[in-house]
Amino acid sequence: MFDNICKFIAETFTTDLATWLLGKPVDLTQLSPKELSSEPIRADALILLQSEEVILHLEFQTQPDASIPFRMADYRLRVYRRFPQKSMQQVVIYLTETKSPEVYKDRFEIDSLQHEFRVIRLWEQPTAVFLGSSGLLPFAVLSNTNNQATTLQRVADEINKVADKRMQSNLTASTAVLAGLVLKQEVIQRLLRQDIMRESVIYQLIRTEGKQEGIQQGIQQGMQQGMQQGIQEGKKQIALNLLGEGMTIEAIARVTGLSVEVVQKLQQEYQP
Repeated sequence: MFDNICKFIAETFTTDLATWLLGKPVDLTQLSPKELSSEPIRADALILLQSEEVILHLEFQTQPDASIPFRMADYRLRVYRRFPQKSMQQVVIYLTETKSPEVYKDRFEIDSLQHEFRVIRLWEQPTAVFLGSSGLLPFAVLSNTNNQATTLQRVADEINKVADKRMQSNLTASTAVLAGLVLKQEVIQRLLRQDIMRESVIYQLIRTEGKQEGIQQGIQQGMQQGMQQGIQEGKKQIALNLLGEGMTIEAIARVTGLSVEVVQKLQQEYQP
């Protein structure tokens, strides 16, 4: 869920992400991991955006991950093999506060090889950084704030100023999902406009905190086959709804976790 929402934000608001992470509003487009190598590559938390001169590699993490340093070095070499002329900026963004030493590691070292990358712990970042750009608003509640509920109210106020209704609804829905990492669902429902959220193309992916945790725990523990089938059918229904909203096949696949082939088949069967 959180990987998908962060991917949606990064790929929808590329200029805002570039301004924050690269220091300038670079025009970025998506780069598929398949372009880097025919060998298997972990893609669930991986976001690659590129311009003519630079590639921005992002990974959003909710939990500490000891494999991050190696993965960052691995991706850097893969990108160099494919695009030796381009520079690369790699950033790991941790969403939830933890004392784990893993979230402070910013380099991979083995023998004489050393590779460095950037690490951002959102809970250490000033809230103002995220309130100045529409695409960064969903991250504000995870920043260094003394009162997360008050910050969420400020985010809601900023979202209400967005003129584009579709963007407004998508920002509200994305904010609701990420706020679920640090706030209770009743607080989120009280502060964010439910009517606006329901108009979002990703609204069907938003669940109450209990349902989210139940699905995640069920997946981790190994759901019974009947439940797995039910979830798959639910994803397909969400995909049909998103097709009706005009969302692209690739975007639907990223948001729902369905394969592009399955979404394409649904599109062929879809009757508006």
